[in-house]
Amino acid sequence: MSLADLPPFLFAVAVLIAVHEWGHYRMARACGVKVLRFSIGFGHVLWRRIGRDGTEFTLSALPLGGYVRMLDERDGPVPVQQRDQAFGQRPLRQRAAIVAAGPAANWLLAIALFAVVAWLGSEVPKALLGTPAAGSLAERAGLQAGDWVRAVSPDGQQWQDVESLPALSAAVIRAQALGEGLVLNVTDAKGHGPRSVKLDIERLAGRAPDAGLLAEIGLNPLQEPLISRVTPGGAGARAGLEAGDRVLSIDGRTVRDAGQLRDAIRGARDGEQPRPMAWRIERGGQVMELDVVPRLVRESGATFARLEVFIGSAPERVLISRGFVDGLWAGAVQSWDMAATTLRLLGRILVGEASLKNLSGPLAIADYAGQSARAGITPFLDFLARISMSLVVLNLLPLPMLDGGHLMYHLFEGLSGRPVPEWWQRQLQRAGALILMLMMALALSNDLVARFAG
Repeated sequence: MSLADLPPFLFAVAVLIAVHEWGHYRMARACGVKVLRFSIGFGHVLWRRIGRDGTEFTLSALPLGGYVRMLDERDGPVPVQQRDQAFGQRPLRQRAAIVAAGPAANWLLAIALFAVVAWLGSEVPKALLGTPAAGSLAERAGLQAGDWVRAVSPDGQQWQDVESLPALSAAVIRAQALGEGLVLNVTDAKGHGPRSVKLDIERLAGRAPDAGLLAEIGLNPLQEPLISRVTPGGAGARAGLEAGDRVLSIDGRTVRDAGQLRDAIRGARDGEQPRPMAWRIERGGQVMELDVVPRLVRESGATFARLEVFIGSAPERVLISRGFVDGLWAGAVQSWDMAATTLRLLGRILVGEASLKNLSGPLAIADYAGQSARAGITPFLDFLARISMSLVVLNLLPLPMLDGGHLMYHLFEGLSGRPVPEWWQRQLQRAGALILMLMMALALSNDLVARFAG
């Protein structure tokens, strides 16, 4: 995490905490419960204000959390004249509603933010695939440069439309995390010749989500075989290459995209000697032929050829936006799908079928916050929505100290007719605190390992 990532990260945390605690606060007031303090952060109070209803609103020094303190006999004596405003005196359904209102507020925020992202629209890379990486799942499945992925399905029966390359990547990552296969419905670049391709993602179940995993899957965006920049004095410059050249063929073999061009260059060697290549290029509307000789380099124990040129064009992009009603529906569906996927992933982690490295901590979240903020308002709002949904799922886990744990207490009371004994509450509270600390330590260690490994 860099210092530049800190402001968007703190802003995101403050917004999500404020919305969560606002849900508890508004429901408590609606149920007639007196709220003593509404705090963003913990520790030393930096700012305070007393509201018209007597609630103390504070901003504290440690911003990673917040709380709503209500009038409650468990925290101290309650004046007789205020007993009807105490949390413990409200009916069970109202107490449960107050607890559930925090996650509900975050869920509504996520739906609203996803909807705003859909309304604003964004230009994203089209789901046009380039040459698959050698030996990757995509290559073994028979995918080719120019394939356009139109829809995906876990079983070839229920299909979900794919509108962009990021949507395809999200579907692939989801399938890998859940140990599912993935069937792609693809056509050529013009939408002709539909066919189904099975991508054996389930073979990678349990793997950590890192760059090696993505390389093994092998889905790359289609880029034109263009020379975008030539390093002065390099092998490409000596061969006469110029920025803007389009490579048509190498040694008589047609070059379809930038990935194929890169592979051809890297492999242009005979033992420890560079192998000359006969290039056919297009420059300014004219076709030319060049003899190109690369330079051999050795990195990480491997030898390969290099031309010292930059290859590829920006992927073709498509504008995706929705109307008011469609955007709201898309926001609701996306938030529900994310919640269901997260819960299934946590279940797989719990039984050892998915990697613990799927858990991310504050450093990774701060990185994502900074990256999305630099990318623009739409990516940052999408990031906020996703973190808000993650907060919903986390808070609804049946662990003491979390809202889900308190809801389990209320469920027990509703079924048995009596509250959970205080002794059991204390023991469960200690166990819940230990589990949460272990989860946070694991997530933070994942962040640190990923940072130092990168």
